Amino acid sequence: MARAHPGLPRAERRTLRKSEILGSLRAVDAERASTQRVLSLENEFRRRVQTHVDALPARNAGFEKFNTSPFVLMIHCMKRGYSRISQMESDILPAKLFSSMETSAGRMVEAVTLPAYGWEIVSSGMHSPNSALDGKRIEAGTLHVATLKSGPRCLNDEMSENFADSIVTHAGAWAAEADVRRVDFSYGVLYGTPRLSNKKDWHILRNVCQKVSADTITVSPSGRWDCAFQRDGITVNVAVRIGSDWWTHLGGTGCLTEVCTAMIRACVTPDDADPPGQPYTIADLSRIVSTASVPGDFNVSVLQRSQLAWLFFLMRHFCDSLDET
Repeated sequence: MARAHPGLPRAERRTLRKSEILGSLRAVDAERASTQRVLSLENEFRRRVQTHVDALPARNAGFEKFNTSPFVLMIHCMKRGYSRISQMESDILPAKLFSSMETSAGRMVEAVTLPAYGWEIVSSGMHSPNSALDGKRIEAGTLHVATLKSGPRCLNDEMSENFADSIVTHAGAWAAEADVRRVDFSYGVLYGTPRLSNKKDWHILRNVCQKVSADTITVSPSGRWDCAFQRDGITVNVAVRIGSDWWTHLGGTGCLTEVCTAMIRACVTPDDADPPGQPYTIADLSRIVSTASVPGDFNVSVLQRSQLAWLFFLMRHFCDSLDET
């Protein structure tokens, strides 16, 4: 078994309590600006999701649109005990839809949330100084820039190297264009936790420090998810921000709750929830979505009670365990 690279930080297990989630939801509901932001996000999510859905492969699409391994299809047939082609066909479309949506859904979320929290979307061609950037914002004399990925295992070694090259090569140009002396670069991940990362994102930090002079490094990445260096009078901070860390950086402590609430409002029809004791195939799903611990008098305007299980379901994607209390 390969040994971990020296300095790789230990990813502590992150636990969320349902009471904390409900408390955050109540805070969003109580603050007018936060509630208005949820409604605005909801409208934009709904509009873009519909456009996104319309562009997905339709049931009458040609066979070449469904590029699934024939060997995987055969294994699936054996597992399900299928004997008819029609049985297999009914499973191909959902599988294709999920695979098609992963990256494009991430881009859609970026396009909606960055402007909502005062960031500017960066559009640039390949091999340009800004090609590694998705968003930017100037605040208190610091240029905040970010590249965003849809999930915690999107990187490989080559990509980590390329990001480090871009930071070291172009940070000075980014600062000059914004007329600042400080740059904060985020490698942001839209969901997940550091524990779920394949740690290739941390290697961006290691690579950065290998590409600059040792005497310019002011913060070593050893045991950390960030580093910093100084060059030509510019201070550059580089941080890996995964899941809730990214959303807090983007819009503060209530940002993740606002985004999840808006997404639920845009995508989930408020109706009867699954009854207590509903059987699920996923072993721990019933515990994750259980609302048994929700106080009987809990009431907010931004979500209906039947949608609270969906909030717990979404929030589970930003922690390693969800506590019932």
